[in-house]
Amino acid sequence: MSPIRMGRATVTPVSAAELGSRTTELSMALVSGADELDPSGVAVARRVVDKAVERSGIAGDHTVVALAGATGSGKSSLFNALVGADVATIGARRPTTSRPTAGLWGDSDPSELLDWLGVAARHVVELPGTAPKGEGGKAAPAASTKPAAAGQVVGSLDGLVLLDLPDFDSRELEHRREAERVLELVDVFVWVTDPQKYADARLHDEFVSLLSQHDAVTLAVLNQSDRLAPDAVKTLTQDLGKLLVADGVTDAKVLATSTVTGQGIPELKQRLANAVAGHAASRQRLKADIVGASLRLRPGVADSEADVGRVPRDELDASLARAAGVPIVLDAVARDYRREAFAHTGWLFARWTKGFAADPLRRLRLDRTGGRPPIHVEIDGADVRAVLGRSSIPAPTVSTVSAVDLATRSFVREASEGLPVRWAQAAEEAVDRGDGALTDSLDRAVIGTSLRARRPVWWFVVNILQWVLGLVALAGLVWYAVLWGFALLQLPRPETPSVGILPLPLVMLVVGVLIGIGLGVLSRWWARIGARHRRTVVGKRLTESVATVADEHVLIPVDEVLLRHRETREHLDAAAG
Repeated sequence: MSPIRMGRATVTPVSAAELGSRTTELSMALVSGADELDPSGVAVARRVVDKAVERSGIAGDHTVVALAGATGSGKSSLFNALVGADVATIGARRPTTSRPTAGLWGDSDPSELLDWLGVAARHVVELPGTAPKGEGGKAAPAASTKPAAAGQVVGSLDGLVLLDLPDFDSRELEHRREAERVLELVDVFVWVTDPQKYADARLHDEFVSLLSQHDAVTLAVLNQSDRLAPDAVKTLTQDLGKLLVADGVTDAKVLATSTVTGQGIPELKQRLANAVAGHAASRQRLKADIVGASLRLRPGVADSEADVGRVPRDELDASLARAAGVPIVLDAVARDYRREAFAHTGWLFARWTKGFAADPLRRLRLDRTGGRPPIHVEIDGADVRAVLGRSSIPAPTVSTVSAVDLATRSFVREASEGLPVRWAQAAEEAVDRGDGALTDSLDRAVIGTSLRARRPVWWFVVNILQWVLGLVALAGLVWYAVLWGFALLQLPRPETPSVGILPLPLVMLVVGVLIGIGLGVLSRWWARIGARHRRTVVGKRLTESVATVADEHVLIPVDEVLLRHRETREHLDAAAG
């Protein structure tokens, strides 16, 4: 049952702390996800947050009750009956009410609240037996002697601010807008209708259904019941209650009133007193607004989001590696290893041929000096790229770029699976693909990766052996040259040692040459194995560097969107309770 129904003394309490917490949560949800939520819902939520902050800052405990209804429903007559004076203008010509009129109960000054509401016409309701004062303190007309003024009320109406609003179906657009504006700010709705318009579509579709979450601060009144027979009154009130339930007002009940016979007026006063008791209706209304705004925005977020760290990324990393030229660099690393291995382990007298082979890493501006050309060398375009920290790796082909784009879209699509369209689009737009930033980052990642390692120990050992063998062969050759010189000068030829039947110089020459060449051939075969190992080691380094670029340009931006999505959902759930 609604808290303002008969028999309840107070409204469901909503503490200031709870209201402030819910307001903060809704505000934080707007901060984190406003761009990806429904724009119309965001606009409503911002108005609700502003209203909650402004209303909470107004001093005094007042409850604002609005009498809202269609033209001819008798709002003004009902207002006068509740106030006990002919304050609101009643006339045969419609519409009559153009600006809200306020009836005030109690000694607390509600001027700040009424200024915030934008209500200028004010009437202070005096206790029985005192002369009532109208607007500006002047004496007001004598209290009505109709039965509506009678009846005992359990509780006090102190702090009640009763508003008579313009008709929400008025022919005057300004009147309708004024009624809609004030309805957004009041604490309790009293929908006043009559037997002719109780099923009006505008009332139910544009007002009651949209504010159905405020059932705790909503009351329906079927006015002018004196025009109906008792059985008809019961039938229409039941029918109106069913319409309210269809609008979303839970446990809807209707009160039949008549300003002519006084029927229902005491009961209506009692329910207003129940609403005023505890001065909690304003916070209840604000809470209902916050909950309603949060629930309206909630479909704009999913119930969960993916963990970017667990989304498969092999295809993405592989496509970025191809775009960065990693296969080309690894081929150059392997060739550079074999080239350097030959320079240290090849046959001593064949190493000079190394100079005819270009340095593969230097050609890509990836050599150990960073590719900076000597000062005396004429600088060309490739040198400028090196000085600026750019490599000479060939630019990715169109097919490679397309593969990167496809892999990136596939990754983002999988990471944002299940998210609403706006969030998925935000994740897509967060990925940095434009202005060559990704290409530059990949190039810098390759440049910043170490492509060499310490020289293998076996290079040092084989190099010593090659030098020994080379010197032995050279010694044998020099020995033969000396013997040839003795023979040429016809000098006595010194005795030459021999190994078996072979002279020692020949053995030295043959052994030095054959074993040196054989060791060089064996070293080249072993260098191929070492080149494959070096390629694997450097490949892991480049993979890590490329993965870092993928994190920076793809994973982190997408993860930030998912983080905002989670924060938005959590804030909305907390605001809605």
